[in-house]
Amino acid sequence: MIREINFDGLIGPTHNYAALSFGNLASASNAGAESRPREAALQGLAKMRFALSLGLAQGLLLPLERPNTRWLRTLGFTGSDAEVCAAAHDDDPKLFAQACSASSMWTANAATVSPAADAGDGRTHLSVANLSRMTHRSIEHPETEAQLRLAFAHPAFAVHSAIPATFGDEGAANHMRITAAHGEPGVEVFVYGEEGGRFPARQNRRASQAVARRHGLDPARTLFVAQSGAAIDAGAFHNDVVAVANENVLFAHELAFADADGLKADLARLLPGVQVVEVPVAAVSLDDAVRSYLFNSQLVTLPDGSMALILPRESEACVPVKAWLDVMLAGNGPIRAVHFVDVRESMRNGGGPACLRLRVVADPATVDVRFLLDEAKIDRLEALIAANWPDRIGVGDLGNPALWAQVWAARTALLAELGF
Repeated sequence: MIREINFDGLIGPTHNYAALSFGNLASASNAGAESRPREAALQGLAKMRFALSLGLAQGLLLPLERPNTRWLRTLGFTGSDAEVCAAAHDDDPKLFAQACSASSMWTANAATVSPAADAGDGRTHLSVANLSRMTHRSIEHPETEAQLRLAFAHPAFAVHSAIPATFGDEGAANHMRITAAHGEPGVEVFVYGEEGGRFPARQNRRASQAVARRHGLDPARTLFVAQSGAAIDAGAFHNDVVAVANENVLFAHELAFADADGLKADLARLLPGVQVVEVPVAAVSLDDAVRSYLFNSQLVTLPDGSMALILPRESEACVPVKAWLDVMLAGNGPIRAVHFVDVRESMRNGGGPACLRLRVVADPATVDVRFLLDEAKIDRLEALIAANWPDRIGVGDLGNPALWAQVWAARTALLAELGF
């Protein structure tokens, strides 16, 4: 049975606040703070468990190996893994912090996904994102690709390597799909940024066009839309910080797109049943939208056909955002429920509920079962994380050999538990 599956990134044991992502305001504001990897991973699993309780299909992607000694060796460091780490940390602490980044937890950046119903060859296509605009993320795609090739080895899927790094590609965080139902043909919307503002525009238009060509999408039902410079300058480093779509609903901030009226007209022409829920700047400023991650929520279709938002608790705490949500629920719009979840550790590093998941429309029977979750597997993972993940990490702790040994052992235990 074709359905949407959310694959959340399991937050890795090196989760820390080294503030490596320029333009990500939450990450920058928490620079140097003490992180809590164990709590972060348990919060992420609790969100996955909650999604299961709503009747949604839930999967996971694994944290990548960190510190990344393979990458450090390409930069000339030699010796055992511990010797490579020690030399890199002593020589260049910031470089070493990049090798320790746990940012692969944000699987919205893992790949761009086009369901089989949209692709010319009838397969579900996944193009691994190169994430080339930020050093710590640019090193992820080889391991991400290997993992996706395991999870989606079935002939129903086509997994593509990252496009050349010249063209920055940030994956599903800058991609939306509008359709009458998940399994039916849809309109794919690729959102890119223009350079020249306060912060870098991470998604290149040519990257989006290349992904669309690879996936065999119908040009007549594929849109390339510019993100507004105002949104990027306000800290919307990805489109999913100011807009999210689900089936026939687009939920977006008034200032999300450079030409919002043009986008709405195109969507109405291509899918007459589309519904746009637009939050006016007079009700919620861009600053409040970015601070609360109102739009970095999961907009999902429940088994009864209604739609709900899964939001971070920061949205509940932001007075203008909560007031707007209350007004929305009192109306007769397509979004009928809101649920607030605690992903504070992720939010402090600049990623909310939507950043933590990659959406794949497919038959779960075609996915490697090791990447799919149920309650019993979540129970086992929670116990493993409680026993193996570090409790706290200060940025100054990254150079501690005991920490490297602990996080390598923790990931080994995880792989063994899941049968890898």
